[in-house]
Amino acid sequence: MTDATAEMDCACPAVYPDWNDTDVDLAGQCVHDMGFPTLFHMPLSYDTYVKKQAENIEQLELKEKWPGFILTRTGFLRGRMLRILDVAETASRLVRYLPSPFMVRADLHPGGMGTVAKTIQSQHIKMSDMGRSMKEMYLAHLTCPVCEERKGGDKILVIRRWIENPGLQMRLDARKARVER
Repeated sequence: MTDATAEMDCACPAVYPDWNDTDVDLAGQCVHDMGFPTLFHMPLSYDTYVKKQAENIEQLELKEKWPGFILTRTGFLRGRMLRILDVAETASRLVRYLPSPFMVRADLHPGGMGTVAKTIQSQHIKMSDMGRSMKEMYLAHLTCPVCEERKGGDKILVIRRWIENPGLQMRLDARKARVER
């Protein structure tokens, strides 16, 4: 299979934001938000819904900031896929603007789903030490099985929405003060 054929069959984004080890404010970003079925957090017919979402974006004549860059959140029975769009005006119920505040922390995980728990755990510890409460988590698969070798292995961007937690910050400050005494 040639590189051109591999690119056409590839499900991963050609370009994506460099958010590794950063906090990003996504408040007010226009997104295409589509649901999909899951069972015990495992996506069902995920590829079908990815194609359906891409077709819907094309039909609405919308432009993605990073084509193919999908933030995926799974749940017990339902999941959500978000694609960040350029500013758009449409009557579609699937297009919305993210609320404010919508702060996210992103960490690049060099590996597959089998080892992503380590990155999630270290991200959780870092954020707790900063006095932040974690909200929902999104995963963005940056490489697909078709091209992972060519692009340097499997890569997943772990994105965690967070809010400031004054109570936790107060406890951390008190603990720090006790240690300094």
